Amino acid sequence: MQNPTFTVRVAVWPQDRGALAAVRHAVFVAEQHVDEHEEWDGLDASCHHVLAEDAQGRAIGVGRLTRAGQIGRVAVLPAWRGRRVGTALMRELLAIVRREGYEHCYLHAQLSAVAFYVRLGFAAYGDTFVEADIRHQAMYLEQALPLPLWPDMQV
Repeated sequence: MQNPTFTVRVAVWPQDRGALAAVRHAVFVAEQHVDEHEEWDGLDASCHHVLAEDAQGRAIGVGRLTRAGQIGRVAVLPAWRGRRVGTALMRELLAIVRREGYEHCYLHAQLSAVAFYVRLGFAAYGDTFVEADIRHQAMYLEQALPLPLWPDMQV
């Protein structure tokens, strides 16, 4: 995905590990006070990753998709929030979901981000819960849903 001010691409683990880790550390560990041991859960080597970079190639946003179909670790640096970086990251992750043939995908949304994921077609299920000391809502998206509204979406 390309935008005049940033691009999103599929990242390669471990080559892009430093860029992915820098954003995740800044957002989850430093800003949201998630414990380092919770953030680095040992799954990264087997996940699909996406990376948003500014025009100078600096990492500004990340996300991942586990082999079980869980989207997570979606993070955008504060200066880039509200500029559709998160939407672009999700768009790329959902393209991987379709390309790889996942029947469904799910995520654990921080409560402050539920409306964002609803706009992308996700539906909430179950009660809210605490993960990494932050309130979350489980959400899912079945691939059978009309995902590709993408050409009309503004990024």
